[in-house]
Amino acid sequence: MQSLKLAGMFTLIASFLHIAIIFGGADWYRFFGAGEEMAVMSEQGSIYPTIITSIIALLLAISSIYAISGAGLIRKAPFLKTILSLLTFAFLARGLIGIPVVLFASSDYMSELATDMTFMIISSLICVVIGSCYGLGVIQIYRAKS
Repeated sequence: MQSLKLAGMFTLIASFLHIAIIFGGADWYRFFGAGEEMAVMSEQGSIYPTIITSIIALLLAISSIYAISGAGLIRKAPFLKTILSLLTFAFLARGLIGIPVVLFASSDYMSELATDMTFMIISSLICVVIGSCYGLGVIQIYRAKS
């Protein structure tokens, strides 16, 4: 299940990157598209950006564990097929509808993202690749059980 190994590796890298953002501070929050409000809160010493980014890092790490489990490298995680299917949906949804949402939603954060679409394009492509890896893995798992 090579695709799930890749999905696990990619999401683990994303998890570590989110941890690096916490240590990188406000400039890293800005660069990685978290928005000016998160960057300013980080500069002011607020714990909020750290909590939110830590939760994202944790969820990505758990996602990685599920991918590795689905690849057969560790024992089978609970609700494996369901969780991997949900991860496929989440990553593909973010990758495929993230840009239209930014362009058509009306909020300060979405307007901020729309002014520099580089982050949205790159992150959307990354999410489509990761979601595709999860999806191929899910298909392989279902086919193997037939």
